[in-house]
Amino acid sequence: MKILHVLDHSIPLHSGYTFRTRAILEHQRALGWQTEHVTSPKHTAPSGPVEEVDGFRFFRTCSSGGLASRLPVLNQVAIIRDLRRRLAEVVRETAPDLIHAHSPALDGVAAVRVGRAARVPVVYEVRAFWEDAAVDLGTSRPGGARYRLSRAMETWVLRRAAAVTTICEGLRSDIVARGIPADKVTVIPNAVDVSRFHLLDERDAALEAELGLAGKRVLGFIGSFYSYEGLALLVEAMPAMLREAKEIRLLLVGGGNEAERLRRRVAELGLAEAVVFTGRVPHDQVARYYTLCDAMVYPRLSIRLTELVTPLKPLEAMAQGKLVVASDVGGHKELIRPGETGVLFAAGDKAALTRAVLELLAQEERWPALRAAGRRFVEEERSWAASVGRYAPVYERLVQRSGSRIETP
Repeated sequence: MKILHVLDHSIPLHSGYTFRTRAILEHQRALGWQTEHVTSPKHTAPSGPVEEVDGFRFFRTCSSGGLASRLPVLNQVAIIRDLRRRLAEVVRETAPDLIHAHSPALDGVAAVRVGRAARVPVVYEVRAFWEDAAVDLGTSRPGGARYRLSRAMETWVLRRAAAVTTICEGLRSDIVARGIPADKVTVIPNAVDVSRFHLLDERDAALEAELGLAGKRVLGFIGSFYSYEGLALLVEAMPAMLREAKEIRLLLVGGGNEAERLRRRVAELGLAEAVVFTGRVPHDQVARYYTLCDAMVYPRLSIRLTELVTPLKPLEAMAQGKLVVASDVGGHKELIRPGETGVLFAAGDKAALTRAVLELLAQEERWPALRAAGRRFVEEERSWAASVGRYAPVYERLVQRSGSRIETP
């Protein structure tokens, strides 16, 4: 069974997108499937037309350049055109049994066009609605022309792909609401490789001393600093937390377009001694920072993106036996069972966030059960081995329909 994956970008770049992709590829190969991979012109790491990264061969797509590639809207058309051309070449070279295109819809459009011409079935995977992410980044506005165009393109692909997969129930509900048959849509949830995450019982003493966190109760956030993550709300809640528990510290690991605004607000509130910014850290060092945290806090704000999409970070925290405090947006409610695997609070409510954190820190006797339940949830329901196995019936149905035959692993 040979699957040709069509991707926006890939390793060696680091992002939640590339981490999910890599996990899917590794576990599909563990099932005995062959995988090939094409990236769009949006993959920005320099390379030749073919690149091998960690044992995976990637066919890269170069932008053809020209005026169209620099103009709004037309640049999206250029991406589809260039990817379609490259994808057709790779299909001829690799002869896949099916094409699996991953968000955004630009990849899906190219895949559907090429798949139809080559008579190869196409699976389209929705990881997020990219028009919603663009709204948060300020590059689009709800209901604007670009937003409507992106949404229409997504729906066009959903209707024409032979099968659709997506990462959570929130996205599945939205897809079905667009008129896509429910039996065409399969959830392949975000997950973690439990073999790569270990229970972290002891703090990294050297790092703790370096950051001045010895003897402190540490709240942590490790990830990208986007406005929808709600980190400003977390900073605003710190004064009230400190009035009740002076030993609390906030550890913010990562970076993004909100970083400078957060630093300024910390200074304005006089929180320089209580909030530690590390900037981005190497991926292989991230576990050291997790060891310092008593609880990971995910205060995502309620917007369309966060209500529909499940994040990876809470799963990674639970896999390492960390306490989790999160807002009650839809994406979090799919992952966290209140009082069993973590704590939820009303999204956007500073007082509710403060109460949730203080109550959890005051109830240390609950911690072992919460940590154990979180780890168990990941092992039993959100491991990549279990998640990737859900592709088997989707692939088998399509390949049988196209005249071939595979065995379900």
